[in-house]
Amino acid sequence: MKRDQKALAEIFKTLDADAQNSLFDYAEFLQSKTADRKLEIGRPLEIPRPENETVVGAIKRLKQSYPMIDSMEVFAVASNLMTDHMVKGRDAEEVIEEIEAIFEASYQKIVRELE
Repeated sequence: MKRDQKALAEIFKTLDADAQNSLFDYAEFLQSKTADRKLEIGRPLEIPRPENETVVGAIKRLKQSYPMIDSMEVFAVASNLMTDHMVKGRDAEEVIEEIEAIFEASYQKIVRELE
């Protein structure tokens, strides 16, 4: 969940039932005004992978390539893979390819949700 969504959820929890209903009604009203506009997330930026890229460098590149992805969604998995590389000695190239696949899968999930 993005930061703004979390903040809104926290605000919602602090309201009494009548205020929650009012907020929900207002959100539905806003949604109805923008329902015809299809959300567009754009395509990932094509930032080429440099030679001898590090795992940390790959994560930075992918965060720039996929600005539409909430990095916290993929960070847990990516950090586990980075730990495997640094602690267990997994091949950097293999780890980078897995992290690229994670970012691409997250992007495709967003595309499917918007269709």
